[in-house]
Amino acid sequence: MINEKEAKTILRKKKKIDSWFLTHYGLNLYRGCMHNCTYCDGRSETYRVEGDFGNDIEVKTNAIEILDRELNPARKRKPMPKSFVMLGGGVTDSYQAIEKKYQLARKTLELLVKYKYPVHILTKSTLVERDIDLLQEINRQSKALVSFSFSSASDNISKIFEPRASLPSERFATIRKLNRAGISTGMFLMPVIPFITDLPKIMDNTLQKGKEAGIDFSIFSTMTLKPEIQKNYFMDNLVKNFPDLESSYDIIYANKSQWGEAHFDYNMSAHQLFNQLATKYKIPKRIPPHIYRKIITKTDLVIVTLQHLDYILKFKNAKNPYSYAAYKISELPKPIETYSKSELSRINGIGTVTGRIIEEIVRTGKYSKLYL
Repeated sequence: MINEKEAKTILRKKKKIDSWFLTHYGLNLYRGCMHNCTYCDGRSETYRVEGDFGNDIEVKTNAIEILDRELNPARKRKPMPKSFVMLGGGVTDSYQAIEKKYQLARKTLELLVKYKYPVHILTKSTLVERDIDLLQEINRQSKALVSFSFSSASDNISKIFEPRASLPSERFATIRKLNRAGISTGMFLMPVIPFITDLPKIMDNTLQKGKEAGIDFSIFSTMTLKPEIQKNYFMDNLVKNFPDLESSYDIIYANKSQWGEAHFDYNMSAHQLFNQLATKYKIPKRIPPHIYRKIITKTDLVIVTLQHLDYILKFKNAKNPYSYAAYKISELPKPIETYSKSELSRINGIGTVTGRIIEEIVRTGKYSKLYL
């Protein structure tokens, strides 16, 4: 069922830059998703999506009118933070089938061309090919980045867990087309499905296919199963197709956390396998700086780089101060480049080593020892 509704706001502002997507702003043009991926946590009660998540879709019919006002710099006292505008999110895919009729994603790109904002799209749909003309124009003005979500490269597995999404083979074909158009692309290998798409042979094949298609990076995450609706929906599908795995899931998802994360040891093992395979194929494990260096401020560049360092070290079981330092920098009232070495050293969480890293990032736009 399609539910047309008028929204009060569209842009969602984040407290600090999101280091996964390189954005301060996200937006959902729809709520609910016709792809109906069985593992999607968008159907969790947390997000308060009304109705049957995969079939009842809310369309924000006045989205473009509101977004035009929210993006217009003439209506703002101070400019929006410099970063990508994120098109896509946890409760929807902006390029699901209903987009063919309403074209809200295309009209959003037209606004981003009008106001010269960069865009980062996350999707499972090849419909994004329709808008290559606008993506190329955005790319000329600032930057366009299109990322595709995968659980694996297997079409057969996708048909079970992602029943109405474009097949992985089709997504790879679209990645190739985007690359030929000069548009940067990435793979969000998230989530892998425990004991199904996280197997070494399956993950190796997925990253190999991504490398062959020309992805610029791959970002990884294991699957969360939030209690009640999301977990029940997924488990019903799992038991139907892989009944022998039910007991294994009972073990790794025994934690009743509201976030639904798998057991720590499982997560560590899965991330370590991903790190090995990404290194094998020389695929960066976060968005590479050359894609966003000119898009974001130096303060945000420091925050993002420190968070990337934290990610890499965390899965080597190496404690580090970088996440906390990034948080403290996000609270600074002035741009990072205006602080002297002595001023930086007085900020809680920034020691000598972190201070040197910050100096290098401010001076060169990257940290030379960060091997992604």
